[in-house]
Amino acid sequence: MVKLSVIVPFYNVQQYAPDTLRSLRVNARDDFEFVLVDDCSRDETPDILARAERELPGAVYVRHEQNGGLATARNTGIDNARGEYLTFLDGDDWLAPGYYQRLLATIEELECDFVRSDHVQCTGRSRTIHRVPHGRRGVVLDPRSAILPADRSTSVDYPYAWAGIYHRRLVDRGLLHFTDGLRTAEDRPWIWRLHREAGSFAVVGLLGVHYRRGVASSLTQIGDVRQLDFIRAFDQVVEETAKDRDADRLLPKAVRTYCAIIAHHLGSVERFEPAVARKLKSLSAGALRRMPQDVLEGALDSMDVQRATRLRRLRRRPAPTGAAA
Repeated sequence: MVKLSVIVPFYNVQQYAPDTLRSLRVNARDDFEFVLVDDCSRDETPDILARAERELPGAVYVRHEQNGGLATARNTGIDNARGEYLTFLDGDDWLAPGYYQRLLATIEELECDFVRSDHVQCTGRSRTIHRVPHGRRGVVLDPRSAILPADRSTSVDYPYAWAGIYHRRLVDRGLLHFTDGLRTAEDRPWIWRLHREAGSFAVVGLLGVHYRRGVASSLTQIGDVRQLDFIRAFDQVVEETAKDRDADRLLPKAVRTYCAIIAHHLGSVERFEPAVARKLKSLSAGALRRMPQDVLEGALDSMDVQRATRLRRLRRRPAPTGAAA
């Protein structure tokens, strides 16, 4: 029986994939499997993964015939996973030796639906510890209790799928798959759904994932139209949260976070291609008008004057008919 499935999407990461695969090797166990999903890479990544399928214990190699994005690649991995528990890793990140064994032991001891963990962010030679923004650790909690307050960073603002481990019953309940086709912010609807609908979770101070920032091919470094998928992602968060039994309490958090993300992108609009920058402003204006206006006003009132003024001005901007992300 497979105890743990590790889902690892790869796309044009020939420079980093060997480090990722070596770190999986030092985490291998007889009852672990590593589902390696190549999202139609155009470099040497497929050759590297084909060798890994032969040499890495527990490796399962799946290749997409066309590029679908990170959400779709993760879904392919979930559909091919056989483990009682599942976790994720990105194809340009790496792990400390023995990390998965410790992470698995933690969730088995706590007996909850999912566990969230801290991580190490790596930018060049710099190393920074990033912690789950939740104070109570090592105890089983109701995931809904970790969504609020609206004006502070909470667990739904720490969306990294690879920072945790998840019981298969979440797959069976339809909670672990991502929104197909999202190329950025794919983990935002995902983490909100987990916290609204899962039964139990815990936070632990276990370090082991090394998250590589500043990768030239990463969407966080590319100012093209794929970045605008955050509009579709947060539209989904707001729409689904509006249907929740606690919508009155939770919507202010969803709307305020959406506003903060829009403001963030507008604050660095110069990194986008000119046509994409124009589309960003147009789509963001439409998004602001789609939000529940009373909730939006409350969110803007709670923000600093500079961001609130920028967003109010943007909301008045005409949006082209039929504009879509």
